[in-house]
Amino acid sequence: MSIASRNIHQQLITLLTQHNARFLVVEHEAVGKCEAVSEIRGTHLGQGAKALVCKIKGNGVKKHVLAILGADLQADLARLASHFGGLKASLASPAEVGELTACVFGAIPPFSFHPALTLVADPLLFQRFDDIAFNAGLLEKSIIMNTGDYLRIAQPVLVDFHRQ
Repeated sequence: MSIASRNIHQQLITLLTQHNARFLVVEHEAVGKCEAVSEIRGTHLGQGAKALVCKIKGNGVKKHVLAILGADLQADLARLASHFGGLKASLASPAEVGELTACVFGAIPPFSFHPALTLVADPLLFQRFDDIAFNAGLLEKSIIMNTGDYLRIAQPVLVDFHRQ
């Protein structure tokens, strides 16, 4: 476990506490699949906030985004790219993910703590449940938090980019 990952976890807890968020930290075994971690958390798969670090390129656009959507959905990267005026979007490399999030794949929370990483979220994630769930900077810790509190604190750019 890297020091950077632990710092993101603590940074997240501090942020949520300072903003009086309604949240619960759940400790669990480190599992790699969204379905398995949802079962451990006792949440619906659709409550899971899946985080994808993406690169958007083309038309003079070169941008990194942290794209958040329900764990039961797939991303339409072309729709995401077009929102920002780019021609295509792809997933970032593990090195880029580590640099921009200080987390390993699967542990990325739906918050951006890096100035070069724009936070975007698909609005469908917030329309179906009162709470969302996500890994909290560490593979073995999750947070379940109030959807309204998440939107108020994180203030993501809302972009409809789930695959139809």
